[in-house]
Amino acid sequence: MKIRVALVDDHPMFRHALRMMLEKDSRIDVVGEAGDGAEFLQLATKQPIDVVCMDIGMPHMNGVDATRRIKASNPDIKVIALSAR
Repeated sequence: MKIRVALVDDHPMFRHALRMMLEKDSRIDVVGEAGDGAEFLQLATKQPIDVVCMDIGMPHMNGVDATRRIKASNPDIKVIALSAR
């Protein structure tokens, strides 16, 4: 069974590069991308996600708030926090 990963970052070029790197591993399936926390929460209602690579600083809804919300509804999801700072 593949690990289902979502990528959440407000920089499309970074998401694309991360996707390309992760997709080299046959055990990983990148199931979606989002540009902010709110978009991710919508994505998470549509398909199962095992791991999310979550940017901390994003417009509209930051990664900290999105992580709190997704962990409240899906405590088993694993979150990897990303930050350029």
